[in-house]
Amino acid sequence: MEQPVTAGRAGHRADRSLGAEPRVPPVPQAPEAPDVPETPEALAELVGESLTARVTLDEQGRVTGWNTGAERLLGYSARQMTGRPAVDLLAEPIPARGGGLPALAGLPRWNGEVRLRHHDGRKVTVPVLAHHRTPGTGAPAWLLLSALTHGQPRPSLDESLVSWSFTQSPCCALALYDTRLRLRRANEGMQQAMALTEEEMLGLRVSEIVDNEAGERAERSMARVLRTGEPQYEENYLRAPGETREHAWSVFESPLRDAEGTIQGVCLSAHDMTEQFWARKRLQLIAEAGRRIGGTLDVRRTAEELTDVIVPALADFVSVDLVAALDDLPEPPARVLPSDGPLLLRRVALRSVIPGAPEAVVAAGQVDSYPEGSAPYESLRAGRPTLHEVTDPAFTAWLAHAPERGERIRAFGIHSVLTVPLTARGTTLGVAFLLRHRNPEGFRHDDLVLAGELVARAAVSIDNARRYTRERNTAVTLQRSLLPRRLPRQAAVEVASRYLPAGGHAGVGGDWFDVIPLSGARVALVVGDVVGHGLHASATMGRLRTAVRTLADIDLPCDELLTHLDDLVARLSVEGEDGEDGETSGDVGATCLYAVYDPVSRRCCFAGAGHPMPAVVRHGGRAELIDLPAAPPLGMGSLPHEATEVVLPEGSLLVLYTNGLIENRDRDPDAGVHRLREALARPALSLDALCDRVLADLLPQRPADDVALLVARTRALDASQVATWAVPDDPSAVAQTRKDVVAQLERWGLSDAVFVTELVVSELVTNAIRHAQPPIQLRLIHDNTLICEVSDGGNTAPHLRRARTYDEGGRGLLLVAQLTERWGTRQGAAGKTIWAEQTLPLP
Repeated sequence: MEQPVTAGRAGHRADRSLGAEPRVPPVPQAPEAPDVPETPEALAELVGESLTARVTLDEQGRVTGWNTGAERLLGYSARQMTGRPAVDLLAEPIPARGGGLPALAGLPRWNGEVRLRHHDGRKVTVPVLAHHRTPGTGAPAWLLLSALTHGQPRPSLDESLVSWSFTQSPCCALALYDTRLRLRRANEGMQQAMALTEEEMLGLRVSEIVDNEAGERAERSMARVLRTGEPQYEENYLRAPGETREHAWSVFESPLRDAEGTIQGVCLSAHDMTEQFWARKRLQLIAEAGRRIGGTLDVRRTAEELTDVIVPALADFVSVDLVAALDDLPEPPARVLPSDGPLLLRRVALRSVIPGAPEAVVAAGQVDSYPEGSAPYESLRAGRPTLHEVTDPAFTAWLAHAPERGERIRAFGIHSVLTVPLTARGTTLGVAFLLRHRNPEGFRHDDLVLAGELVARAAVSIDNARRYTRERNTAVTLQRSLLPRRLPRQAAVEVASRYLPAGGHAGVGGDWFDVIPLSGARVALVVGDVVGHGLHASATMGRLRTAVRTLADIDLPCDELLTHLDDLVARLSVEGEDGEDGETSGDVGATCLYAVYDPVSRRCCFAGAGHPMPAVVRHGGRAELIDLPAAPPLGMGSLPHEATEVVLPEGSLLVLYTNGLIENRDRDPDAGVHRLREALARPALSLDALCDRVLADLLPQRPADDVALLVARTRALDASQVATWAVPDDPSAVAQTRKDVVAQLERWGLSDAVFVTELVVSELVTNAIRHAQPPIQLRLIHDNTLICEVSDGGNTAPHLRRARTYDEGGRGLLLVAQLTERWGTRQGAAGKTIWAEQTLPLP
């Protein structure tokens, strides 16, 4: 309890160390003697060894030792008894133990009265205490003791001892109450605890002496003792008048009975367990810190967890400040204190018993400077926690140069300060400030040790969080640099995308997506996920994305592209096993989904490798999953990859994503797919709005895994935008083909493109007739660009070559490459296609 005990005259202090002057008669003190160990001779003289009869026996019961007290008791000398059986002294058998001492060999101790025969022949009844000693110690087996002073009471002295033991007991506070629960007696300990004399408490109830809940609870327990006759136990926490520290009391209430067993009163004994209480609280606080600090890998949150533990249990205000140089350096500087100039610290977290922490001069996130001689500067210089009172000369000198701090200290009554360095792995990260103003007790040495322990635990967690944050930021930067910054312009689909790095302990993963324009107005959509997290996963993702773009550029079919990618991942795994870098060693695994959409035929080809199925939303708003053949992740190499082709109406939504979108610890993947389908089925103003809705509906605030989402709305080219001719396998057909192309361009309104297109068509068709096999087909596609495609039945791909000065041929493809934006070739099921693409002027 926080409230002080009020009784009698308030203001008398019970703690002498704090200047108390209790009006309890002082106990006469003997003059202090030097603290030297007592010698055996001095101790024997003090206790009067001959006042106890001491006899030792071996395991056979023979006497091995006989002192002068035993001689005085039975009249036998040591010479007469040594070596004799002890049973020879028995005048009568030991009661209920027939057989003598050997029968007691299994007992650790025995006590009782024994009838022995004196040397003069008379029988003597002797109380005996017998100790059975452990064999193998070298000591006699039995030690028999009997006090020669037994049965010689000294009533006056005994009563005085009892009285003195009550009033002068140093171990506890004692008070005696009658059956009306009115105080009759109180010892010195109780008078000091209550800061009242026995006379001032005489006749009062305990609830009147201790005017708070503790007094009322004690009185109820005492009433229960009178009613039941059973002792009661409780623990009280209170602060006496004038004291600054709360005391913990272990209180026993027990009945006082007369000779007939009638309860005549109640004894209240209170043991001061304050030191044990605070030690237990310190251990509990350390245990709580172990549970609460370090639950995240976020520097700010970890610092806040430290402040939550410290306030109000240890301090009224605390702040955690980190060295500002850590903002720009990957590692803490070797020398934290600057060679010249002040120490710069950034405040990461703070907490106060007062809402809003008005004591703080520096707000969270701000940087402040601390000159040499300031409390944090000197604490970091010393490398250990330091305790300051605001009246200390060094502290006062610092405040003289920091008037705003001095004003806050005076305004809030701050009187005690702790500064504790945050040190982890041999490097200093910052300092923690602990202040007291509401708690009137100043910090003690135990508080200094406790604060050092708490801050040391937090420093390791903060360093872990700082290292994790640095690596995560590096991985995020790398990954974002490898992902497409902006999606390329193309006519096949309208696209929106989202990428969210993991927010938990796992770190950045290897999720990626890409949109790759292909020949023939087609487009490739890719989503992949590398197994693992961190820099290695991001780097592997970059390698796979580059490989996919390279393979897509040569227009490989979907299934064949994944087969090549599977071989690459397998080789990367072998390289990882052979590498010396522990971070990049081990297996490399990935999943991937590759789709190619053709706006001319409105067909979309899919091929997957261990990846979640794509979703399609056709007209009507119903979202469905495309059922692809099962395939292992990349790098397994055990099964072939198969392609699936579907026809998509214009305006269909095609949704590709990684498993982080539908899977988490608290949700089954099937439930995630169901929620995804529900989110996709609802209309959205735009694809970006749809992406945001999907992420909001399916993801927690801090997703445990990376998420990549790619949404595409398909477009279709009208038949009027495509022109196709079958070309006879005859050189004379080239002229007619040129005429047909010129006429088509005129119909499209592309007169400016006639000259270049005639040259391209003439060159490509002529090469097909001369060097390839029929059937030969010419196709023009008019959209944002003009695409010219010539297909034939041959499989030999053309290539550029440098013609010599007097060569008659060899310049055709070079001319095509110079006149068009890009050109290339792709293989098909029944031959190849050579294509060239021209940019068109804006209308």
